[in-house]
Amino acid sequence: MKPQMALVLSLVLFTIQAQAASCGKVTIADMNWNSATLIANVDRFILKHGYGCDAELIPGDTMPTGTSMIEKGQPDIAPELWSNSLKTALDKGVQEKRLRYAGKSLLDGGEEGFWVPAYLVKKYPDLATIEGIKKHAKLFEHPEDPEQSAFYTCPAGWNCQISAGNLFKAMHLNKSGFTIVDPGSSAGLSGSIAKAYERGEAWFGYYWSPTAVLGKYDMVKVDFGSGVDEKEFVSCTTQTDCEAPKPTMYPPSPVHTITTEEFAKRAPKAYEYFTKRGFTNNNMNQILAWMEDNQADGEEAMFYFLESYPKIWQAWVPQDVAKKVKQAL
Repeated sequence: MKPQMALVLSLVLFTIQAQAASCGKVTIADMNWNSATLIANVDRFILKHGYGCDAELIPGDTMPTGTSMIEKGQPDIAPELWSNSLKTALDKGVQEKRLRYAGKSLLDGGEEGFWVPAYLVKKYPDLATIEGIKKHAKLFEHPEDPEQSAFYTCPAGWNCQISAGNLFKAMHLNKSGFTIVDPGSSAGLSGSIAKAYERGEAWFGYYWSPTAVLGKYDMVKVDFGSGVDEKEFVSCTTQTDCEAPKPTMYPPSPVHTITTEEFAKRAPKAYEYFTKRGFTNNNMNQILAWMEDNQADGEEAMFYFLESYPKIWQAWVPQDVAKKVKQAL
């Protein structure tokens, strides 16, 4: 090897080692649902190749990860934390300078609602409202009783079954002939939408975003005409003992990226990336649909995203970082 080349290689190696030393070892929680594992893999790749961090994924889940970050300072990063589920503890962690809310991983927040297929709304525009749903109740035939109309709810045991049931009651859907249909599972609920869509049939029920289903199928969220009453939603709609629920749209669920204070101080440039990194539900729905169609894991989806959506991720980082990430791809 020529001396000049050896010197260049030594300088490159020194630069990489210096960057890694300043950023250090970084642990990232890899949650067990598709959007979270995609984001975790994207973060690992960008931190490693763009910022020179020694980035590593470790298994995570909402409650244990949040608790561990507050009590033990590990992992360094939770890329997609639905923060309402442990808001009091997270806020206390921020107050005690253990944690930071770095940014929103889902810019629109998690979105819940009652939905109908877009092709139905095209035919009957008033189906975009709850009054239109009641007016055309006969369209939504019950799978077992043609005399009844079907409202597909959240699977039994899920928290959203409580809110969906209370809103069904609040809007007196039973008086229009609707009966609640329990799909039995997440697959049963998404399967009922897919089946209706393939046949061009009517469907009405609860669903949420971001999901592969709303990436594949064009659905319209029904307007209850109530606006969002967050106080009512928290104190009554989501409670099993809510005796007199009132109509309210679902408030967006905040979905944050949380980092430890130690990481933010140790690697300020890498931390700044998290303040800018975020997905819209529309983008995420499209990627999740691709993941499902291709049976892709988080790492495969990460490569698909970085290669297919450069304009999105390059806006999160400085030009020199984007160049390093592109070279690594």
